[in-house]
Amino acid sequence: MYLTMNRFKVAPGHEEAFEAMWKNRDSHLETVPGFVSFHLLKGPEKDGYTLYASHTFWESEAAFTAWTKSEAFRAAHKEAKGASDMYLDAPELELFDSVQSMG
Repeated sequence: MYLTMNRFKVAPGHEEAFEAMWKNRDSHLETVPGFVSFHLLKGPEKDGYTLYASHTFWESEAAFTAWTKSEAFRAAHKEAKGASDMYLDAPELELFDSVQSMG
């Protein structure tokens, strides 16, 4: 299992718009080989922003890498730059290999 996580620092007052953008976008993930699941998480408000994290689970690093080079990836991210006023910083990408899984 392979996990990709983006952390977003969302400016105060933009939380509803940020969530709506994610809920209403066509991610194209369901059509991508190796995709397992996606979660958008809302964290605490602190230091002048609300923390969000997107988690995408993949069967392997190779499946994730193939997605980043696909037309589905480009289609899912075509509007990403337009929402930059919502963020205090650029999203922070973190990548993880699973070393233990339960459930």
